[in-house]
Amino acid sequence: MSGEVSETHMADETIAFVGLGIMGGPMAKNLLDAGYTVIGHNRSQEPVDEHVAAGGEAAETPKEAAERADVTIMCLPDHDVVAEVMREEDGVLAGLSEGDVVIDNSTISPMVTEELAAEVRDRGARMLDAPISGGEEGAIEASLSIMVGGDEDVLEECRPILEVMGETITYCGDNGAGQVTKACNQIVVAGTMEAVSEALVFAYKAGADLEAVVDAISGGAAGCWTLDNRAPSMIQGDFDPGFFADYQYKDLRIATDAGEAYGSPMPQTELVHEMYKSMVETGRGKDDNSGVMQVIEDLAGVEARVEDD
Repeated sequence: MSGEVSETHMADETIAFVGLGIMGGPMAKNLLDAGYTVIGHNRSQEPVDEHVAAGGEAAETPKEAAERADVTIMCLPDHDVVAEVMREEDGVLAGLSEGDVVIDNSTISPMVTEELAAEVRDRGARMLDAPISGGEEGAIEASLSIMVGGDEDVLEECRPILEVMGETITYCGDNGAGQVTKACNQIVVAGTMEAVSEALVFAYKAGADLEAVVDAISGGAAGCWTLDNRAPSMIQGDFDPGFFADYQYKDLRIATDAGEAYGSPMPQTELVHEMYKSMVETGRGKDDNSGVMQVIEDLAGVEARVEDD
C-alpha cells in the first residue's frame, strides 16, 4: 500500500465515512493515515470514538457527514440499511451538494444501486457502486479488491482515494455493474468454501492426514485462496471472523435474487445459500464464512480436526 496523497489533494478533499464496522473502521483509518480529513458516522457510538481517537472527526448524522464532505463513502451491511441511510430525513441524500461524490463500498442489490444512483444524480451529485472483497485482513492491510460501477471519469477522479483502501481497482461498467461483479465474486468464494469443507470432512472420514491433504491439493489444479488462507485454520477449528457467515448468507441471497431477476440459473449457488442459512439458524452467523465446514461436520457426525501434538 502506498497510502500517500499529495498535500494539495489532502487540502482539497474531505471524506465522510458512514459505517465504521469490521471493514469500514480499518478503511477509514487507512484514509486518516494517508492524510485525509475523515468525518466518521456510525449508528453505534464506540466505533466513532475509536475513529476520533485515531485522528478523525465525528458527525451526528449521515446528512451532517455528507454536508461537510466532498466525497461520502458508505460501508454498510445490506441494501435496506443503505437505502435507509441514504433516504432518511437526516440521510446522505439530504446532505449532498452539486458535484459531490458518493462511493458505496457496501454489497447490495444491483437493482437497488441503480435506483439510488438515479436519486444521487437528481441531487446534482455522482455515485460509484464500489463493493469490496478481501475480508477484514484486506481492509486492515489496504489490499482490498474494489469492483466499480458508474461513470469512468468519476472513478478516475476518485482513484487516489480508492487506492488508499485497496490494491486492485477494476472498472466494471455503469452503475450496478460493480454490484453484479461482487455477486459473481461471492458465488465463487462461497462455492469454494463449501467445496473445501466437503473435501476436508471427506479426508478426515477416510483417515487421511489433513495437513498433508491441504499441502498436496494447494499445489495442484485445486489451488485457491481458500486453501491457502482458510484451510489451515479450518482444520484447527478456528473460525474467528474475517468475514461473517451471516454476511455471506446475505450476499448469496443478493446473487440468487439477481439471478432470478436476470433469468440466470444458479443451482449450486442456491444450495450453498441453504448451507449458510443453516449456519445462521444454528447460531454460527458470527463465525467466519469458512465455518460452513461445521454444517458438513454436523451432517457427517464428526469434527475434522488435526491431532494435537
